[in-house]
Amino acid sequence: MGANFPLTEAVYYILLSLLKPMHGYGIMQNVEKLSGGRLHLAAGTLYGAISSMLEKGWIVSVDEAGDSRKKEYRITESGKKILQDEYARLCELAENGKRVLEDAQ
Repeated sequence: MGANFPLTEAVYYILLSLLKPMHGYGIMQNVEKLSGGRLHLAAGTLYGAISSMLEKGWIVSVDEAGDSRKKEYRITESGKKILQDEYARLCELAENGKRVLEDAQ
């Protein structure tokens, strides 16, 4: 797998959100929507994750003409690979759990 470790739930949802360019507040709203209201990202968590993902090259900052307060981010090809690998890992976990639980009945 590309990441060699599981992504945190927050990072997974942030990467999903950034399949379309989005600014920080939009990411926070989208993560809450995608998780059915279960996951609320604090600003510190969001920007810590963004900083880490920028360093790793999973996302990039998109230049916003004029308004530097509304910096947008988008996922990179490398980030998409990490996201796809994590999705495959989660599917495998769910399938294995389903199979074992059904066999145990």
